[in-house]
Amino acid sequence: MYFFYSVLLVCGLVLSLPWWIIQMLRSGKYRAGLTERLGFVPERVKQTAQPGSIWVHAVSVGEVLAVTHLVQQLQAVSPENQVFISTTTQTGQYLARGRFGEDRAFFLPIDVGFAVRSYLDQLQPDLLVLAETEFWPNLLHLTKKSGASIAAVNARISDRSFPRYRRFRWFFGRVLTQIDLFLAQTEEDARRLVAIGAPPERVRVSGNLKFDIRPGAASSLANDLRHAIPPGSPIVVCGSTGEGEDEVLLRAFQDCLRQNPTAVMVLAPRHPERFDGVADLILSLEIPVVRRTSWNGSRRISGAVFLLDSVGELASVYALADVAFVGGSLVQTGGHNILEPAQHGVAIMTGPYTFNFREIVRIFVQNGALKTVAARNLSQELLQLLQDPAERKLLGDKARELFNSHSGATQKTLDALLPLLKKEASLPQ
Repeated sequence: MYFFYSVLLVCGLVLSLPWWIIQMLRSGKYRAGLTERLGFVPERVKQTAQPGSIWVHAVSVGEVLAVTHLVQQLQAVSPENQVFISTTTQTGQYLARGRFGEDRAFFLPIDVGFAVRSYLDQLQPDLLVLAETEFWPNLLHLTKKSGASIAAVNARISDRSFPRYRRFRWFFGRVLTQIDLFLAQTEEDARRLVAIGAPPERVRVSGNLKFDIRPGAASSLANDLRHAIPPGSPIVVCGSTGEGEDEVLLRAFQDCLRQNPTAVMVLAPRHPERFDGVADLILSLEIPVVRRTSWNGSRRISGAVFLLDSVGELASVYALADVAFVGGSLVQTGGHNILEPAQHGVAIMTGPYTFNFREIVRIFVQNGALKTVAARNLSQELLQLLQDPAERKLLGDKARELFNSHSGATQKTLDALLPLLKKEASLPQ
């Protein structure tokens, strides 16, 4: 089965090679870490790696944030097992290197034997930890064959992917038997894991690691913006926006400016390759724009869009918001993480498409801690919320309360992972 899968994968990569080359030349996407993806272990990792490591895979920024506390706890309770982090996206890699060190982070190799074996031979892991849903057949098969244990943490099966997984249960059922432990976010995710072939006795519910993300010290950017924006100016932070959302949000901001000329929008597109295009869009709408990458921190910002064309700074900037809009939700992307603004006690708005975070959104909606809007009424709802400080405070207080009350998944996950290590670590006294 794995042989035929590998042949199909390689054929698919070869046939799609022109598309990959065009993407690299046009936007630089996928160019970063190309040699690492092809199985060439970087020297910085080789110099650090020792047998008995823990390999944690987190796809992008959201997953890196979610596993940060877990990684820190794993390293603290089991210092003899070095923890390494792989990511798929460039933005996730930047964040992982910043949080865990250049010598502990690398791009996930493509799922073919020679590439995966290079990292297994170098890291010689005791444990592979997969964040959310990363069921790469060769990675799982070869890791298990090497003698390491495997766990899927913060596991979830989205509404979009569930039918596809279930349709190919005959394949994934065999792949998932390689995993020793599944720690699901919710009971529904646990049921779905079993439905696609996970052995029921290996599936548990441990909660969502993203509820354990806690705000750190305010970033220098957040502090600089706090001093650069005139006191009393409404601040709207629009995070992780996607294609098709920015113009709707910017036109709503134009309406805000008519009533609040000093209002500021912080706009953070999800993907770096869209930064320049969004900057051009803002200028075409004749809205003043200040780009993060060209701002020295001294220029006053008023009645303008601050384009956050950087990586890893959004979570702390949410703390400045009077209202936060979490993107990927006006279009059928499925939404992004509402917990980042919730931890700061900010009033949160999303669009109607939030199926990627269905359980979190359900909890927030049921408790009146989230306002859902459509593109057609976004401007009206935003203006109303900006004009009603009591409602903003109520939404924000409920969001922070829910965020704090659902913590504890990291400790449950840690307790479940330790027995999988060859030398079970002991918790410090």
